[in-house]
Amino acid sequence: MPAYKRILLKLSGEALMGDDAFGINRATIVRMVEEIAEVTRLGVQVAIVIGGGNIFRGVAGGSVGMDRATADYMGMLATVMNSLALADTMDKAGLIARVMSAIAIEQVVEPYVRPKALQYLEEGKVVVFAAGTGNPFFTTDTAAALRGAEIGAEIVLKATKVDGVYSADPNKDPTATRYASITFDEAMQKNLQVMDATAFALCRDQKLPVKVFSIFKPGALRNVVMGLDEGTLVHV
Repeated sequence: MPAYKRILLKLSGEALMGDDAFGINRATIVRMVEEIAEVTRLGVQVAIVIGGGNIFRGVAGGSVGMDRATADYMGMLATVMNSLALADTMDKAGLIARVMSAIAIEQVVEPYVRPKALQYLEEGKVVVFAAGTGNPFFTTDTAAALRGAEIGAEIVLKATKVDGVYSADPNKDPTATRYASITFDEAMQKNLQVMDATAFALCRDQKLPVKVFSIFKPGALRNVVMGLDEGTLVHV
């Protein structure tokens, strides 16, 4: 039995690059969708927020000296592109996906409307939330926390390159240990960079737990959903 009925999965745009310098690596996105499909077959309702770093990184040099709000809007549009790629890959894998954007682009994707999103989830569709919160100065981490709270997700799953939250950078410190679980307050005291501060505060205030795990580890998403010892649980 899955430990959760409804989850909010936060994917970084960089995760879609695979070993490429930027853009979307086809094999990587197909493998990710297979992991997501496995979870939906367990009866878990899945909503996704995806970042735009893989695309925005390619134009980041040109954004130096650019107005922050303008650069943020460019990043939001990058997440729409990623969301479309993700939804298309899901459709080909036999999943039904719906992209909902916080910025109105009706010709491309439907706008985010909370009751509609809830309806899609109840129907077993995967909902991909694009364009972050629709506002500059907020990250896609914050969008994940916000949408997770709005749709009544039981947990936010933050998919990263590392398999949890460590006491130090495991790449630099061989003595670094992985926390199986840690409270929001402990993570803040230890200054562990789990999410950005706004997202972190929102999850803590809404008592919305966060699980940090590696999306590159095969089967890790399923293990998390089944409640097994995978990654790090950040809780109140």
